[in-house]
Amino acid sequence: MGSIAAIKTKPQKQDMTLKIMIIIGICHLMNDSLQAVVPAMFPILEKSMSLTYTQLGMIAFCLNIVSSLLQPAVGFYTDKKPFPYALPIGLTSTLIGVIILALAPNYTIILGAVILMGLGSAIFHPEGSRVAYMAGGSKRGLAQSIYQVGGNSGQALAPLITAIVLVPFGQKGALWFALVALMAVILLLYIAKWYSQKLVHFQPKKLAAKVINKERSHKVAKALVLILFIIFARSWYVSCMTNFYSFYLIEQYSFTIKSAQFFLFAFLAAGAVGTFFGGPLADRFGRKNVIFFSFAASMPLTALLPFVPPTAAFILLLMAGFIIMSSFSVTVIYAQELVPGKVGTMAGLTVGLAFGMGAIGSVSLGAIADIIGIESMIKLVGFLPLLGIISMSLPTDQTLKKWYAEE
Repeated sequence: MGSIAAIKTKPQKQDMTLKIMIIIGICHLMNDSLQAVVPAMFPILEKSMSLTYTQLGMIAFCLNIVSSLLQPAVGFYTDKKPFPYALPIGLTSTLIGVIILALAPNYTIILGAVILMGLGSAIFHPEGSRVAYMAGGSKRGLAQSIYQVGGNSGQALAPLITAIVLVPFGQKGALWFALVALMAVILLLYIAKWYSQKLVHFQPKKLAAKVINKERSHKVAKALVLILFIIFARSWYVSCMTNFYSFYLIEQYSFTIKSAQFFLFAFLAAGAVGTFFGGPLADRFGRKNVIFFSFAASMPLTALLPFVPPTAAFILLLMAGFIIMSSFSVTVIYAQELVPGKVGTMAGLTVGLAFGMGAIGSVSLGAIADIIGIESMIKLVGFLPLLGIISMSLPTDQTLKKWYAEE
């Protein structure tokens, strides 16, 4: 009887962790779809408030820089003192920000609203990644992919939000997303309860504290810098596409706002699919290999994109989005395995840096577009993935395992 009970218990445990992985992925989708309301509103605000590309970039900067700066701090703190209920608290901040954004009468209030939304995102991401890590077990590549594909799917909804909600309803259409935020808060209360119970049994290995080999510590630091530089290259390119590519389509091909959004959706949706496949591929072929491939294979596509007609551009967008985003979850896992015992800190640092680089990219690229024109800026940014080739210098997966097997 005891052995039969044990056999039945294991699938139930697996079903429970899969359920948690799916729910946290859905919550990530909701969170990032709320964040996506901001760039989705750019074409509306540009006309209604007569904003420049630089001002639009500043809105994205305020949203993302708060999240970028606070995510590593939140991750560092919760590595020491886990706080499961930070998840619903973070989404509550986002809920308030969305309501203010929908009703904001001027540019200054909009900046305040997106800062609140950035705060909510900063609290959510490190803890959400920790939940995926805890639920993933030996399949952390798959778990992180499920979690991250939720987020990238949420970001991919931005063009549809513009076309379906904001074009017909205007700025106040964002109020509909307050309901999405409320649903996310409710789901995260359930996750927080599971998280609290799991903490009793889950004690991450504190290997990071044992690393005293100075030569190895130097190699770890160098690899971490390379990972962060790789994230910079990807984030600036994705930021360019998310915030400004629709303007390029409108100017270059005389697209309407609505038709431009569907091209952007194709890029982001393909990126979400790429994010999902990236994790399992990394589990099979290695983290470093997938990271290198995502940049080496996408670079010719992104460089060619501004020089082809719309139909070919659509195909290139699908291919480039899938390939370049296949490394998104993989860079998070690589960093977590590079510095064991710092799950939240590494998630906060890598994802937070992606937000921060996107924030700086939004302002910088907006200013560049104001100076040299949107067409020239898009052509220039097409070569950014070339920087990702430095991933060849990263330690292999086998090297990381060897380092920490010796502890």
